[in-house]
Amino acid sequence: MFLLVWSSDKAQQCGQTLEREFDQPVRIVANLEQACQELKANVFFAVLIDQLLCEAWPSQAEFIFQHLGSAAPITVNFAISDLDRIVRAVGTSLEQRKREIQIARRQACSALNADLKDDLTALFLSCGLGLQDPTMPVHATEKIRRIEEIAKHMKQTLLAEDVQEMTTAAHA
Repeated sequence: MFLLVWSSDKAQQCGQTLEREFDQPVRIVANLEQACQELKANVFFAVLIDQLLCEAWPSQAEFIFQHLGSAAPITVNFAISDLDRIVRAVGTSLEQRKREIQIARRQACSALNADLKDDLTALFLSCGLGLQDPTMPVHATEKIRRIEEIAKHMKQTLLAEDVQEMTTAAHA
């Protein structure tokens, strides 16, 4: 869902155009205070704000920008923008947001992957030391070997994900 913050009579037409072009419902509000209420009550994919409102009430606009959640912020100068230009601006902003989310996901996955590899290394070392202990009971040795097998499987899964990520990055 999109939130359109614009006090013009043309807001309804703009909202209908956005709904048609992006297949997303559009909520229309006339001011920043109403936008704050909508942001508290709903989750939006994108928030389009009239640049004039941002310039006239900068502290309210800043509050909105801080409370967007995952919504893409799109500031538009509606005074000089026709509907085609607005649609292009929204499309460009949404594509940029999509790329940013993909990059953030890859970075988070890489960080998690690295942490898991470190933990697996520590697990392998601990298992190896435990298996070298001649006083270890047989049932405990079997359990440690099972833990080591599970760790090996996890390592193979992580390595396969690394290969898949590198392949995907090479084709991007």
